Amino acid sequence: MNEDDLQTRIDSIYARIDAACARAGRDPMSVQLVAVSKTFPPEIIDEARNCGLSLFGENRVQEALAKSQLCGRADWHLIGPLQRNKIRHALQLFSCIHSIDNVRLIEQLAVACDESGVCPDILLEVNVAGEASKHGFTPASVREGIKAAIDGGLRVVGLMTVPPWTPDPEGSRKYFRQLRELRDALEQEFSISLPELSMGMSGDFEVAIEEGATFVRVGTALFGVRKAKKWAPQSTGLTTDEFSRSLDTDDFV
Repeated sequence: MNEDDLQTRIDSIYARIDAACARAGRDPMSVQLVAVSKTFPPEIIDEARNCGLSLFGENRVQEALAKSQLCGRADWHLIGPLQRNKIRHALQLFSCIHSIDNVRLIEQLAVACDESGVCPDILLEVNVAGEASKHGFTPASVREGIKAAIDGGLRVVGLMTVPPWTPDPEGSRKYFRQLRELRDALEQEFSISLPELSMGMSGDFEVAIEEGATFVRVGTALFGVRKAKKWAPQSTGLTTDEFSRSLDTDDFV
């Protein structure tokens, strides 16, 4: 994809965000576009930066760390599962982690943040639909996550969800609405502010915005269909798996 084509896609996404916000009576500035760059190489990220994007979402800590050394300055969010033995490495890069999905992870993250003095924003992932194949708190157990995050001094700022796939974006609406209503209930119950809702991807982000999303995670609509499962940091002389193993010396196991 050349830069002109990418700019056209970006402009189209922002136009759709603006239209969805208009339908919902929202300020477009209340929605942040997370460009999902997983599996795409640093040169594509730099093209996106040249087109005005600055916020990128990655699924794998080791892949993001390698990329961040090979492209220009950007704001990195972790949107994929965080393994406990990658916590300290994640703190080196990510300003926000969308995918905190269990109490033990919260407890160990709190220890690492306290020891390092680095504390990113976090969102708790909620498996609203109860799918066995997906990570996340249940709508009931997320309360334990909120309490653990507060007790650990973490900066919990909201919730995230990935609804079941459906060819019709309207099929996702009820799950987005449930997450928003759950967020509202948690704010009242714990007397805290949870301003962020990370929900909506390429196929349904407009519906998510109408239901209150503040982060939309868009990859395919920006960069096209992914051609590889993993990006290999060739310039480091390591495969992605070798780079991953090089990070497995972390104290958290």
